[in-house]
Amino acid sequence: MKQHMILLHGLFGQLSNWSSVVAYFSPDYDVHVPALPIYETAAGDQLSRLTTFLEEYIAANNLKDVILVGNSLGGHVAILYAAKHAHHVKTLVLTGSSGLYENTSMGGFPKRSTLEYIRERVAYTFHDPAMASDEMVEEVLTITRDTRKCLTVLRAAKSAQRHYVADLLPAITSPVLLIWGANDHITPVHVAHEFKEWLPSAQLVVFDDCGHVPMMEKPYEFNQVLAAYLNNA
Repeated sequence: MKQHMILLHGLFGQLSNWSSVVAYFSPDYDVHVPALPIYETAAGDQLSRLTTFLEEYIAANNLKDVILVGNSLGGHVAILYAAKHAHHVKTLVLTGSSGLYENTSMGGFPKRSTLEYIRERVAYTFHDPAMASDEMVEEVLTITRDTRKCLTVLRAAKSAQRHYVADLLPAITSPVLLIWGANDHITPVHVAHEFKEWLPSAQLVVFDDCGHVPMMEKPYEFNQVLAAYLNNA
């Protein structure tokens, strides 16, 4: 039976962010890429609601001993889930995760929805600005020009700031792999070292010339590191 792997995207992330990971691991793993309901309007705290969504998704699909992989806000959700349900998480993989510190101007970002500004902010996600494709910029621009989605984005960003996870990390007994970009401007590499200090069993791999989304900017290296780690786990 294949092991279950769940990939969780970030605040402005798309399911396509995980394309290379899905292609690489699908032959040997049962890979799930759920769309986090970030833009759905609902009462209550956004991070708690997203964690509940993940709980319900895992229960509905009867998944056990999952390999939980999260980028940015998705990593934050993965941490909150693992802290509550350690018995369901075989391995936790965090890349550019929020939860300790995030350098973001989200408070003003959605309000300034000009094409030039959005292109600049999307490029900021990467070490190589050329990674910010026209399609990616247009997707984010569309979100920021939707008033309802803008409000949910702001709520999610503020919720992430409230959910400081340092006190939860020592209780996560699952082995943890941290994959980080040395040039991550949003969750700088010092955040990865802080995660490593707080977590009981964590390994850190840092990619040079890489920003906030290593699975996109360094897909070959990301997949090789993750595969080797899982093979030795």
